[in-house]
Amino acid sequence: MYDVDSFIAELERRNPSQEEFIQAAREVVSNVIDVVNDNPQYIRNKILERITEPDRVISFKVEWEDDNGEIQVNKGYRVQFNNALGPYKGGLRFHSSVTLGGLKFLGFEQIFKNALTSLPMGGGKGGSDFSARGRSDAEILRFCRSFMTELYKYIGPDTDVPAGDIGVGAREIGFLYGQYKRIVGENTGVLTGKTLGWGGSLVRPEATGFGTMYFADEMLRQAGDTLAGKRIAVSGFGNVAWGAVLKAAELGAKVVTISGPDGYILDEEGVSTPEKAAFMLQLRASNNDVVKPYADKFHCQFVPGRKPWEVPVDMAFPCAIQNELDLEDARTLVSNGCRYVVETSNMGVTAQAMDYLLEKEIPLAPGKAANAGGVAVSGLEMSQNAQHLYWTRQEVDSRLRHIMSQIHSACVKDGRQDDGYINYVKGANIAGFRKVADAMCQQGY
Repeated sequence: MYDVDSFIAELERRNPSQEEFIQAAREVVSNVIDVVNDNPQYIRNKILERITEPDRVISFKVEWEDDNGEIQVNKGYRVQFNNALGPYKGGLRFHSSVTLGGLKFLGFEQIFKNALTSLPMGGGKGGSDFSARGRSDAEILRFCRSFMTELYKYIGPDTDVPAGDIGVGAREIGFLYGQYKRIVGENTGVLTGKTLGWGGSLVRPEATGFGTMYFADEMLRQAGDTLAGKRIAVSGFGNVAWGAVLKAAELGAKVVTISGPDGYILDEEGVSTPEKAAFMLQLRASNNDVVKPYADKFHCQFVPGRKPWEVPVDMAFPCAIQNELDLEDARTLVSNGCRYVVETSNMGVTAQAMDYLLEKEIPLAPGKAANAGGVAVSGLEMSQNAQHLYWTRQEVDSRLRHIMSQIHSACVKDGRQDDGYINYVKGANIAGFRKVADAMCQQGY
């Protein structure tokens, strides 16, 4: 029989100074502990010990030359966490904040997120502490070539299929894919997030944002409510926030905030027009982490140095980065009448904020469920590549909506409490864990 605190204490001893990974593991383990203790097969097969240890961690040096002819050195990683359900699948993140512990947290989360989609994908994550900010296209190209020259040895369409993430968009995927093809001599579905002309999928750039709104729509239907007319706070201004803004407007809701490290925008008319959504992409493509130009262009309020969670709204969608919504933010949201929180970034809500929202019985969608739309469409891109087909936008979007509906149903099944409240966090963790654990038992150690 397992005890949560004892198990996590040992995990922490073996993984010192990896706070984000320990936080993610504690959430999952505390939610599934009764399921494990009630299943002798899970105990006998040491599923908890095995599922919290990556299959392998690959670390390598990335040497490249800047425009001044000076050699630069970065760290590169790929964490191949678990492939019980299929090839390792998860994004590459290029950002100065990247650490091994952070990538282990993301790869661990990816196991259960991918399981919830019901597509044949395992969990992994990778990246580098390289930042594109202030770098030329030529420098980014040289870095990507060097990165892929190390990474290519460990990936393949039936082994490990990386995708984009923070700092890795269509430009970087193109540079990475070009180097892989140059080395291996094959056109294969080894990366997702490609552009349409050479193997990409329609709806992929918008997929995470679209998926989170589809999940939110299902949440509200479950509660006898509707997205139409809802006032929404969104953080971030990249692809995820962009997709969320577009789909929210289509479903009749109004997004009134976006944000960056410099502060947040309050747009009372709504970030809802095609022109405004397109400008978000222009901001992201500029390699500048600021949103104030939006306020200057569209004549709305910019609040420097603050987060958008102080704005009275019906729903909050953290879309930027992990642990961006803390306990104080959660209290402010609830006191201002917020009725739903949809964690769209990975682990976007701190552990303390999550406990508070669950205690208040605020419907809270965890990232591993709500933001699974991105990897779901990546999985659909893999299927199209394998069949040498392109599906229409309508077909991809329809499949995405169906997948998000299935994920919601799985969360409800395992998360419904006796008082009727649906603990989506617990439901998502149990549903994803069971699928992976059963496969691990059936495949042996």
